[in-house]
Amino acid sequence: MKKIIMTVILLQTLMLAAKEDVIQCANLIFGGVHTSRCFSAEFLSDVQKKTSIPTARRFTSVKLASDELFKYPFVVITGEDDFMFTKQERENLRKYLESGGFMLASAGCSNKKFATAFKREISHIFKDTKLKPLPMDHVLFRTLNKIDKLELSHSSSEKPSLEGMEINGRIVLIFSLHGLNDTAHTQGCCCCGGNEIVNSIDVNVNILVYALLH
Repeated sequence: MKKIIMTVILLQTLMLAAKEDVIQCANLIFGGVHTSRCFSAEFLSDVQKKTSIPTARRFTSVKLASDELFKYPFVVITGEDDFMFTKQERENLRKYLESGGFMLASAGCSNKKFATAFKREISHIFKDTKLKPLPMDHVLFRTLNKIDKLELSHSSSEKPSLEGMEINGRIVLIFSLHGLNDTAHTQGCCCCGGNEIVNSIDVNVNILVYALLH
């Protein structure tokens, strides 16, 4: 019953957003106190400039464990350290993604501790659903901007890619090992030498538009 209620809340939120001409996006507070101020909201303005989709120009900070989570059709989670979700956060995230929500997850500064922790937590929550690499010919890379490759800020033997997770045939989560943070448009973030994806604005625009259209 609660899952049905949360689904209705998400649908009502989308209809209300359309009526009020704004899509609200959230930056999550998780693991009790973890969050990141280094994920730029610049791509939200880009979506508004390039499409007829009206978006708020800033993220709202939202606790993953709160019912407020279900008011947002699109959420971002990013960090630079190891963490563990609480029991309530795990339950909320499952319900949120299963009832129509969408999550963009990025390892801040390409931090491997965060990436390892995030994948561990997702595997605990969704035991039978796996993150899988998205091929570059996936429709997500053509949704608005034409993206032929993901470019890193530093030369590396690593080949960057995005991973997606599907529930009932719909991608509900995109994860990037390499930072999609776009720290060039944030203050007080040096990226700690991390190897970020430099065309992250275009990538994030596509992810948001894809999430809202599918």
